[in-house]
Amino acid sequence: QVQLLESGGGLVQSGGSLRLSCAASGRTFSTYAMGWFRQAPGKEREFVAVVSRSGFSTDYADSVKGRFTISRDNAKNTVYLQMNSLKPEDTAVYYCAAGLVFAVRQYAYAYWGQGTQVTVSS
Repeated sequence: QVQLLESGGGLVQSGGSLRLSCAASGRTFSTYAMGWFRQAPGKEREFVAVVSRSGFSTDYADSVKGRFTISRDNAKNTVYLQMNSLKPEDTAVYYCAAGLVFAVRQYAYAYWGQGTQVTVSS
């Protein structure tokens, strides 16, 4: 069982930056790949980024490549999402998730946080 708690969301102007954090409970954090997903109003939840258990491998949605960076600190049981050059279309609730495989599909993730709101004003 893994419990996830996101933080760091908020209101930012277009072009600004935010760093999201996701703290995990338990001693098995390093056995999980960690992903970030987001859901905008009226839209389906979509993949944003994933990092492997070691942190050496990452993957990103095309819409955030070059602007967002996912990383993890296994000693702190925390995964991060650094978001730069934010755009109004990045406005969404952002969720972190833990899964046993490195994947972009939501069904691969067994554990989810409650989400944190990111709002980018134009």
